[in-house]
Amino acid sequence: MPRKLVALFACTSGASVANVYFAQPLLDSLAVDFGVAPAAIGGVVTATQAGSVLALLLLVPLGDQYDRRRLARLQLMGLVLALGSVAMARSTIALMAGMLAVGLLGTAMTQGMIAYAASTAAPRERGRVVGAAQAGVVVGLLLARVWSGLVADWVGWRGVYVGSAAVMAALGALIWRQLPAQPATASRLPYIQLVRSTLGLLLTDRVLRTRGTLALLMFAVFSIFWSALALPLTAPPLSLSHSAVGAFGLLGAVGAFFAGRAGRWADQGWGQHTSAAALVLLLLAWIPLGFTQSSLWWLAAGILLLDVGCQALHVTNQAMILRRPAESHGRLIGCYMLFYAVGSGAGAIASTAVYAHAGWSGVCILGASVSAVALVVWTATLPHPRASAECVRS
Repeated sequence: MPRKLVALFACTSGASVANVYFAQPLLDSLAVDFGVAPAAIGGVVTATQAGSVLALLLLVPLGDQYDRRRLARLQLMGLVLALGSVAMARSTIALMAGMLAVGLLGTAMTQGMIAYAASTAAPRERGRVVGAAQAGVVVGLLLARVWSGLVADWVGWRGVYVGSAAVMAALGALIWRQLPAQPATASRLPYIQLVRSTLGLLLTDRVLRTRGTLALLMFAVFSIFWSALALPLTAPPLSLSHSAVGAFGLLGAVGAFFAGRAGRWADQGWGQHTSAAALVLLLLAWIPLGFTQSSLWWLAAGILLLDVGCQALHVTNQAMILRRPAESHGRLIGCYMLFYAVGSGAGAIASTAVYAHAGWSGVCILGASVSAVALVVWTATLPHPRASAECVRS
């Protein structure tokens, strides 16, 4: 695949996912503008995440039935309109509806682009291309908060969504011309049956079940850390500002590099080895993280290990499940990311509850325990050597 096309997939994936996370640093401004209590304004994030889950179930699977280029064009136009509706919202109901639409279409575009990239790539380079798209997602997540903070300080929170709508419209012009066409499948499933078949893959695809379970545990670990991090850093004796806390997220840019490398290793047949290394890094990361309150250098080292491990495992998971025929890639991605949603939600709830009772040490013990469980699950689900040999002979 030409590098320009790989870059377009990565940029579109990153720009699309950023829209889902713009609101998080803007909640205080939104609360003031719409007269919503600070305790209730978190519903904006909930609405966006609800849209994301609906996209995984209802929109992402459509790529397996229709021309992905045409579908991407329609979804991108819908996303531009959704961003515009948020920028023009004058009531809380309109704001929530707009955020739901942004979560729905932003997630559909992001995961649709990853499935599109995988189905367009040749099998020998699929991991590399998926890794590049996932690297774009990582960068988009990191820059989302930076973009929204800077633009909001300059022209207000509405300018964040107006500017993003303009960026997505510009990307739409490139998508219109540059992305390759993929003809629709000859035989289409009824829509309800298509959605059911997405969940039905869990019963028939052992690799999806295994890699999805690892993803659930991995994203739970990731969420355990990031959900509780601000609590010890903003409290005495560190007393850091929220901007300083957010700056630690920029260390995750290193993970974007390893995301691409992990995809290449998966193409070369090293997926299980990469998984083992990534899971070990997740476990080891909690050693320096345990010394966070002693030195911020330990914190930085732990973040690097944690992010590299998460990104490497995430890309390896996707590369391995996408070895199936291209006509199932949308459903595979949608189903896989449902594990992400469950793991992230459970990790956030558990993290804050444990911190309230056991402090940062308790959070680190929880994170290390879940990381250890993930390593055990990977070991228990390794293909049996004798069974593999019999498959080769047959």
